[in-house]
Amino acid sequence: MNLIFIRHAEPDYTIDSLTEKGFVEAKLLAERTRDWKVDEVYVSPMGRAQDTASFSLKNWDLKPVTYDWLQEFYYRVKDPVTGEERIAWDFMPEYFTRQEELHDKNKWAGTEVMKSGNLGMYYERVTNGLDGILAGHGYKALGRGLFDVEKHSDENIVFFCHLGVSFAMIGYLTQIAPPVLWQGFFVPPTGVMILSSEERVPGKAVFRMQNFGDTKHLFQGGEPISQSGYFAPIFQQ
Repeated sequence: MNLIFIRHAEPDYTIDSLTEKGFVEAKLLAERTRDWKVDEVYVSPMGRAQDTASFSLKNWDLKPVTYDWLQEFYYRVKDPVTGEERIAWDFMPEYFTRQEELHDKNKWAGTEVMKSGNLGMYYERVTNGLDGILAGHGYKALGRGLFDVEKHSDENIVFFCHLGVSFAMIGYLTQIAPPVLWQGFFVPPTGVMILSSEERVPGKAVFRMQNFGDTKHLFQGGEPISQSGYFAPIFQQ
């Protein structure tokens, strides 16, 4: 099974849609996905994800499913340095790099800073939703990233959503603390992330990253990579 996570195109957050550039990106993405064999599509309820998905959906005879838990993982916590509220995946480096428990997949959600925003509950909501989808395809979660394969599947499942929630799901599947991904990794708008189930032992599976943040459709279309969500100049590949 292939799980394909796609970040929305360049956003206009003021109207929860896309910028003019974002619409260009979404159309180039649709050119890339034209020949994809896709079995199911799940979409965030937010406008920027819905608008991005709308172009690629014209390629497939599928009815997308919208889940509220696929919305951006924008939940806020109390900043222990300033005392102000901030998004849970946007700490300053001076703080985050010194918090060992935020780097621990078993402890991060139980830290005081994450408990201040009830992040564990929101994270569990996302992972339970993902587990439900996978179970419906024959992959039952056993914990620690291992799945019982009740029925092998070669299906391709696409998620149009957001950077934060994608990293929450990828962290869960690969057993990496999500704050490590939130703080240390970046995927540009319309970046494609693919995880495939490896079933080296019959009846058991883990999901392994095959492709991370790929934007070859932008390069092929002569469109620069957007810097949205990144704090340094983008190297245009």
